[in-house]
Amino acid sequence: MRPLIALTLASTLALGPTLATAAPETASPTAASTAGPYDDAADAQADIRAAVAEAGRRKQQVLVVFGANWCGDCKMLDASFKSGPVAPLIQRHYQVVKVNVGRFNANVDIAERYGVPLKKGIPAVAVLNAKGEATHATQGGELANARKMGDAGVAAYFEQLAKP
Repeated sequence: MRPLIALTLASTLALGPTLATAAPETASPTAASTAGPYDDAADAQADIRAAVAEAGRRKQQVLVVFGANWCGDCKMLDASFKSGPVAPLIQRHYQVVKVNVGRFNANVDIAERYGVPLKKGIPAVAVLNAKGEATHATQGGELANARKMGDAGVAAYFEQLAKP
Protein backbone atom coordinates (compact mmCIF):
# COMPACT_ATOMS: atom_id res chain seq x y z
CA MET A 1 0.00 0.00 0.00
CA ARG A 2 2.86 2.40 0.67
CA PRO A 3 4.08 2.37 -2.96
CA LEU A 4 0.61 3.53 -4.07
CA ILE A 5 0.68 6.39 -1.57
CA ALA A 6 4.17 7.35 -2.68
CA LEU A 7 3.10 7.24 -6.32
CA THR A 8 0.03 9.34 -5.58
CA LEU A 9 2.08 11.84 -3.62
CA ALA A 10 4.68 12.01 -6.37
CA SER A 11 1.95 12.53 -8.98
CA THR A 12 0.37 15.29 -6.91
CA LEU A 13 3.69 17.03 -6.43
CA ALA A 14 4.39 16.76 -10.15
CA LEU A 15 1.02 18.36 -10.95
CA GLY A 16 1.37 21.00 -8.23
CA PRO A 17 2.86 23.76 -10.41
CA THR A 18 0.28 23.11 -13.13
CA LEU A 19 -2.57 23.42 -10.65
CA ALA A 20 -1.02 26.47 -9.05
CA THR A 21 -0.79 28.32 -12.34
CA ALA A 22 -4.37 27.40 -13.27
CA ALA A 23 -5.93 28.54 -10.00
CA PRO A 24 -5.55 32.32 -10.40
CA GLU A 25 -7.41 32.24 -13.73
CA THR A 26 -10.40 30.47 -12.20
CA ALA A 27 -10.46 32.56 -9.04
CA SER A 28 -10.62 36.01 -10.55
CA PRO A 29 -12.09 38.88 -8.48
CA THR A 30 -14.87 39.27 -11.06
CA ALA A 31 -15.91 35.63 -10.70
CA ALA A 32 -15.98 35.98 -6.92
CA SER A 33 -18.04 39.17 -7.06
CA THR A 34 -20.74 37.57 -9.19
CA ALA A 35 -20.94 34.23 -7.36
CA GLY A 36 -24.57 34.88 -6.43
CA PRO A 37 -27.52 37.04 -7.33
CA TYR A 38 -25.97 40.13 -5.71
CA ASP A 39 -22.97 41.60 -7.54
CA ASP A 40 -20.29 43.01 -5.22
CA ALA A 41 -18.91 45.16 -8.02
CA ALA A 42 -22.23 46.67 -9.16
CA ASP A 43 -22.83 50.40 -8.99
CA ALA A 44 -26.23 50.28 -7.27
CA GLN A 45 -26.93 53.99 -7.76
CA ALA A 46 -26.29 53.76 -11.52
CA ASP A 47 -28.33 50.55 -11.77
CA ILE A 48 -31.28 52.24 -10.05
CA ARG A 49 -31.06 55.29 -12.33
CA ALA A 50 -31.04 53.05 -15.41
CA ALA A 51 -33.99 51.02 -14.09
CA VAL A 52 -36.00 54.17 -13.36
CA ALA A 53 -35.42 55.39 -16.92
CA GLU A 54 -36.42 52.01 -18.37
CA ALA A 55 -39.46 51.77 -16.06
CA GLY A 56 -40.66 55.13 -17.35
CA ARG A 57 -40.43 53.91 -20.95
CA ARG A 58 -42.20 50.63 -20.18
CA LYS A 59 -44.84 52.04 -17.80
CA GLN A 60 -43.52 49.90 -14.96
CA GLN A 61 -42.22 50.45 -11.46
CA VAL A 62 -38.77 49.70 -10.09
CA LEU A 63 -38.38 46.94 -7.54
CA VAL A 64 -35.18 47.47 -5.56
CA VAL A 65 -34.27 44.27 -3.74
CA PHE A 66 -31.75 44.58 -0.92
CA GLY A 67 -29.92 41.37 -0.06
CA ALA A 68 -26.66 39.47 0.09
CA ASN A 69 -25.16 36.31 -1.38
CA TRP A 70 -24.71 34.69 2.05
CA CYS A 71 -28.46 35.02 2.74
CA GLY A 72 -30.49 31.89 1.96
CA ASP A 73 -33.77 33.83 2.01
CA CYS A 74 -32.32 36.30 -0.52
CA LYS A 75 -31.31 33.45 -2.84
CA MET A 76 -34.76 31.88 -2.52
CA LEU A 77 -36.49 35.18 -3.36
CA ASP A 78 -34.23 35.61 -6.40
CA ALA A 79 -35.06 32.09 -7.60
CA SER A 80 -38.76 32.74 -7.08
CA PHE A 81 -38.52 35.92 -9.19
CA LYS A 82 -36.93 33.92 -12.01
CA SER A 83 -39.03 30.76 -12.10
CA GLY A 84 -41.62 30.73 -9.32
CA PRO A 85 -45.32 31.51 -9.69
CA VAL A 86 -44.60 35.19 -9.08
CA ALA A 87 -42.11 35.44 -11.97
CA PRO A 88 -44.63 36.59 -14.63
CA LEU A 89 -46.02 39.26 -12.30
CA ILE A 90 -42.53 40.57 -11.51
CA GLN A 91 -41.61 40.69 -15.22
CA ARG A 92 -44.85 42.43 -16.13
CA HIS A 93 -44.85 45.11 -13.41
CA TYR A 94 -41.24 45.79 -12.43
CA GLN A 95 -37.72 46.61 -13.47
CA VAL A 96 -35.75 44.70 -10.83
CA VAL A 97 -32.52 46.03 -9.32
CA LYS A 98 -30.64 43.83 -6.85
CA VAL A 99 -28.60 45.81 -4.34
CA ASN A 100 -25.91 43.99 -2.38
CA VAL A 101 -25.77 45.04 1.28
CA GLY A 102 -22.80 42.78 2.07
CA ARG A 103 -22.73 42.20 5.82
CA PHE A 104 -24.86 45.31 6.32
CA ASN A 105 -21.83 47.39 5.43
CA ALA A 106 -22.60 48.23 1.78
CA ASN A 107 -25.28 50.38 0.17
CA VAL A 108 -26.96 50.98 3.54
CA ASP A 109 -27.40 54.64 2.57
CA ILE A 110 -29.52 53.61 -0.41
CA ALA A 111 -31.80 51.50 1.78
CA GLU A 112 -32.15 54.40 4.21
CA ARG A 113 -32.98 56.81 1.38
CA TYR A 114 -35.94 54.64 0.38
CA GLY A 115 -37.10 53.99 3.95
CA VAL A 116 -36.01 50.35 4.17
CA PRO A 117 -34.88 49.38 7.70
CA LEU A 118 -32.32 46.67 6.95
CA LYS A 119 -32.06 45.78 10.64
CA LYS A 120 -35.50 44.17 10.33
CA GLY A 121 -34.00 41.60 7.94
CA ILE A 122 -33.19 40.84 4.34
CA PRO A 123 -34.29 40.41 1.69
CA ALA A 124 -36.03 43.74 1.83
CA VAL A 125 -37.57 45.73 -0.99
CA ALA A 126 -38.51 49.22 -2.04
CA VAL A 127 -40.83 50.01 -4.93
CA LEU A 128 -40.07 53.17 -6.88
CA ASN A 129 -42.29 54.99 -9.34
CA ALA A 130 -41.11 56.25 -12.71
CA LYS A 131 -39.76 59.39 -11.00
CA GLY A 132 -37.55 57.33 -8.69
CA GLU A 133 -39.67 58.06 -5.61
CA ALA A 134 -40.39 55.31 -3.10
CA THR A 135 -44.04 54.28 -3.04
CA HIS A 136 -43.59 51.20 -0.84
CA ALA A 137 -40.91 49.69 1.37
CA THR A 138 -40.81 46.63 3.57
CA GLN A 139 -40.89 47.88 7.14
CA GLY A 140 -40.88 44.82 9.35
CA GLY A 141 -38.89 42.09 7.63
CA GLU A 142 -41.88 40.94 5.59
CA LEU A 143 -39.66 38.93 3.22
CA ALA A 144 -36.89 37.98 5.66
CA ASN A 145 -38.39 34.48 5.98
CA ALA A 146 -38.77 33.92 2.24
CA ARG A 147 -37.70 30.29 2.55
CA LYS A 148 -40.42 29.64 5.11
CA MET A 149 -42.96 31.63 3.06
CA GLY A 150 -42.21 29.51 0.01
CA ASP A 151 -43.12 30.39 -3.54
CA ALA A 152 -46.81 30.68 -2.66
CA GLY A 153 -46.19 33.15 0.18
CA VAL A 154 -43.84 35.26 -1.93
CA ALA A 155 -46.39 35.29 -4.75
CA ALA A 156 -49.17 36.33 -2.35
CA TYR A 157 -47.05 39.22 -1.03
CA PHE A 158 -46.30 40.60 -4.49
CA GLU A 159 -49.82 39.99 -5.82
CA GLN A 160 -51.14 42.13 -2.95
CA LEU A 161 -48.48 44.76 -3.64
CA ALA A 162 -49.35 44.91 -7.35
CA LYS A 163 -53.04 45.65 -6.69
CA PRO A 164 -54.00 49.24 -7.52
